[in-house]
Amino acid sequence: MNGIEQSLVGGVEGGSAILLPAIGELISELAGVVNLGTEGCMLGGALGAYALAVATGSAEIGIIGGVIVGGILGFAHGYLTVFRKADQLASGLVIWFLALGLTSVFGTSYVNDSINPLPLIKIPVLASIPWVGPILFNHDILVYLGYVLVAVLVWALYRTRGGLLLRATGERPEVVAVAGNRPQAIRVIAVSVGSALAGIGGAQLSVGYVGNWFNDMTSGYGFVAVAVVLFAAWKPLRVLVGAYLFGVALAVASVLQAHGVSISQYLLAALPYLATLVALIAVSRKGSSNSPEALTRALTDTS
Repeated sequence: MNGIEQSLVGGVEGGSAILLPAIGELISELAGVVNLGTEGCMLGGALGAYALAVATGSAEIGIIGGVIVGGILGFAHGYLTVFRKADQLASGLVIWFLALGLTSVFGTSYVNDSINPLPLIKIPVLASIPWVGPILFNHDILVYLGYVLVAVLVWALYRTRGGLLLRATGERPEVVAVAGNRPQAIRVIAVSVGSALAGIGGAQLSVGYVGNWFNDMTSGYGFVAVAVVLFAAWKPLRVLVGAYLFGVALAVASVLQAHGVSISQYLLAALPYLATLVALIAVSRKGSSNSPEALTRALTDTS
């Protein structure tokens, strides 16, 4: 496998750890709530998945731990912002700091543990397609989950009543309330589900892509996920493309190092944050925003 193929394979694997929380953030923002705590949900999910995997000896069961921890942190953010009217940006940062502190304390004992990571699943026939097969169809189950979730989300958002309610809640929650629905409940559920997906993204790192645990292992991936949603203008298919582009960018650096090209470790650590800044600048220069109206109002009111 040459360097280009290695970069693309690594981009899909690493990009899935961005795609899953980005899908979750998309759901949350479509309901009118931005979650800067996505990074914290990923970090908590990574440790939750790894801890459960160590306890049970199964990486697959460990995924459940990622879902639970991410969902709990997301529910806390949703409750604070929706029912207690907390500042969305401040609350998200609090969730991140909370997760960073808790995982640093409880994660230390897992640094030297080892597990068998999620096995690769080669899709029959598809994996045999020259060049494309090894890149897209020889991965762990969470990579395939990302594929499926994007397809389901595209269908659900524009073809189901639930998708209509979600989008309407992010645009005009007062209209949703007049129609007899509960926009507050919809928002909290959306944030909780989105954060659970961020927890799965963290699990993809700890029990899948990386296969171990170390403190602050998400390295800004959650913030990249938020940037991907902005970069993609709240469109699911663009989120898919954006996540894998970020994944490839990160994988290229590792491949270059493996081939003897010297790249500063400090630059590698800064890449997620640089990518976030570039995406935000690109969006702001468009001069207009496609963001949900209620989300724009919420952020404007807090600025």
